[in-house]
Amino acid sequence: MHAKMKANLQLCLLLLISVFCSPSCAAETLPCRLRETSHGSVCVCTSSYCDYVEMPLLNNGQQIVVISSSQNGLRFKSTDASFDGQDKFVIEDERSTAKSFIAEAIIVEQNRAWLQLATRPALLALNGSVKTVKISVDRSKHYQEISNFGGALTGSVSHILKQLPTDLQDHIYKSYFHSQGIGYNTVRTSIGGCDFDLEPWAYNEQPQNDAQLSNFSSLDARDLLKVEQLQRLKTVASLPALKIMAAAWSAPPWMKTNGRWTGFGQLKLQYYDTWAQYHLKFLDLMEANGMPIWAISTGNEPLNGIIGFFFVHFMSMGWTPRQQAIWLGEHLGPTIRNSAHSQVKIFGNDDQRYTYPGWFRKMRRSRRNSVDYLDGLAVHWYWDDIFGPELIDEIHNEMPNKLLLNTESCLGDKPWQTHGPELGSWERGEHYMRAYLQDLQHNFNGWLDWNLVLDEQGGPNYSHNYVDSPIIVNTTNRAEFYKQPMFYAIGHFSKFLPEKSKRIETSVSGSELTAVGFERPDGNIAVILYNGENAPLDVHFQDTRRGELTMRIPPRSWHTVLYT
Repeated sequence: MHAKMKANLQLCLLLLISVFCSPSCAAETLPCRLRETSHGSVCVCTSSYCDYVEMPLLNNGQQIVVISSSQNGLRFKSTDASFDGQDKFVIEDERSTAKSFIAEAIIVEQNRAWLQLATRPALLALNGSVKTVKISVDRSKHYQEISNFGGALTGSVSHILKQLPTDLQDHIYKSYFHSQGIGYNTVRTSIGGCDFDLEPWAYNEQPQNDAQLSNFSSLDARDLLKVEQLQRLKTVASLPALKIMAAAWSAPPWMKTNGRWTGFGQLKLQYYDTWAQYHLKFLDLMEANGMPIWAISTGNEPLNGIIGFFFVHFMSMGWTPRQQAIWLGEHLGPTIRNSAHSQVKIFGNDDQRYTYPGWFRKMRRSRRNSVDYLDGLAVHWYWDDIFGPELIDEIHNEMPNKLLLNTESCLGDKPWQTHGPELGSWERGEHYMRAYLQDLQHNFNGWLDWNLVLDEQGGPNYSHNYVDSPIIVNTTNRAEFYKQPMFYAIGHFSKFLPEKSKRIETSVSGSELTAVGFERPDGNIAVILYNGENAPLDVHFQDTRRGELTMRIPPRSWHTVLYT
């Protein structure tokens, strides 16, 4: 049978199966439907088809499974190997061999790939020697545990989801949160509004000067919609336990010194206790509606209302470390710990890396007990390219028992970047890959990305603050969405590093490759490695218990190596 005809028959069969199988049905592995874009390529999902990958099963102590994604079209491709002394094996990347190809359709059956291909001139000559890099894994040395991977359900995300057919919504939920997707376990959301809403809002905007919060007795319709969507998410993703982290961007204007949603303004001193009660009411109402909160923070990006107001034009409220120490130590901390929600975790700072470690040192000087109420430290990634992880190392050494989470990340926020999506950009995926690797190498327990989905413009939101997202929805036809390289970069961590995975010692001999390794709760090892070079690399892999092997990985690619 002609290869192209066979590819079409395979595609038709898979589409027929998908029509009769909802996104929440039985286990399945379905390949990416790759589409070329001006920036690279995306995987296209519709109501009737979306790519998923079952967790590989390791059959014996010698088996290795390598899951690969590459600039040239691989998306979670699985390759089997073993520690049996065999010759070097190669991760096949069809489009980086002698010719480059555009894949119009890829159908994977067993370990074979049937492709419809259109050739184009080679983009890269692979002649010449290939560098060899050594990776050594020592599972006897343990570091931090993984606790969270997730993304944000903002007002903008909720608005987009509401517009979509149920089956398409379900594919988004499953793609992120199901074990066949990338295995998220956490959602971040706002208490009241945030910059990704259709308008700024808070609870109890009226009546003003109401310290008793008499109008905060039920969830706003916008939050009720989120609750409905989260309930559906849990069902579709077969996820009984979902961690929800909540943070407030701003109090209602009447509580603030400037009486506005944004600008230079802090919480008025007479409302410190009211603001703590505001958080408690939100916890009460979310639990009453079946969505208990796992954690809150002391407020999103507190410096936005102190120094960031020059360029921040969305909801914000300023805090200095001294003000936050007083509020946390004398109001929020005691209020939460003496309530029915005493188990809710409290994270501090929720701002950029450059605020560390000074923020907490100043808090401690103002109210020594204030940081005792903190279970974790929340970091945003937006200036990580300038400010190194040594700042985080310092505070971790001072408070080693606090959870470390990156709680917000996106691209397209800088003046020198495209504001909004670069659909299919491998470079943006690599940005994520480098950042996740670095944070995990520096004792972070997890990462919460920003918006789960956005539209083609990178919104919508009232502040015209357009950025990128791992999934972009076509809101013109409302019939498809696109998984970007960023989605797969995150997935190489979130899918294969379940909660309670422990980082282990992983050493790399050269600068061409970056890697981090973990021992999972099932006893298996997962090593994530990244080749950012424009050439393939030979990786000589050594485990102190299992032995050695050598594999060739394609240029501009990342991989998860799983073995027992």
